[in-house]
Amino acid sequence: MTVLLSAHNLHKSYGHKELNTQVLSALELSIKDNESLIVTGASGCGKTTLLHLLAGLDLPDQGEVRMGDNIINQTSESKRCLWRIENLGFVYQFHHLLAEFNVLENVMLPLLVQGKTRPMARRRAEKMLTSVGLGTKTKLYPAELSGGERQRVAVVRAMVGQPRLLLADEPTGNLDEETARQVIELMLEQQQQAGASLLVVSHNLSLLPYFNRHLQLVHGQLQAM
Repeated sequence: MTVLLSAHNLHKSYGHKELNTQVLSALELSIKDNESLIVTGASGCGKTTLLHLLAGLDLPDQGEVRMGDNIINQTSESKRCLWRIENLGFVYQFHHLLAEFNVLENVMLPLLVQGKTRPMARRRAEKMLTSVGLGTKTKLYPAELSGGERQRVAVVRAMVGQPRLLLADEPTGNLDEETARQVIELMLEQQQQAGASLLVVSHNLSLLPYFNRHLQLVHGQLQAM
């Protein structure tokens, strides 16, 4: 398999001087094309920090995040933003849907940011929402949905722009067991249909059977499991 995105010698700490806390230390990671990968670890071990570094939302103290010939953390903030728009989808634990927009508008938004026309964005958003059983919910607002429905909308929104890599930060952390299973299966289904790669970070060990590969974040480094 071809490597899609890699991280080399990542270091990240927070604080200063005697209050400095090392979160990641000489971390190495390669994400391959079309693979599904889960990273587990205790709460507070640095899983979210890792995702933010991979997405260019934060910068490492040392090391590099690379996709192809691009070293992401060595580019400007505006170029990182454009790179995310073109390559990444992101799903959070608390969905982060925009409360003032309905379901359809939330899912259209990434396409509009990519520069697609409103009619094109509307057609694609409606098609994807219908394909995952949310075609009757398009005019509802996030507050009118169940927790599981909100997270399903968040998954569709993350995938509607056809990203090469989907990152998910504790995407089932706020869901019951059955709803969590449905959301993970939806993510994997969308990832496989798109030919994308998927990286999920979670402390939920019951999710392990769904993924091709499992790594554990321990003392700032990833260990194969």
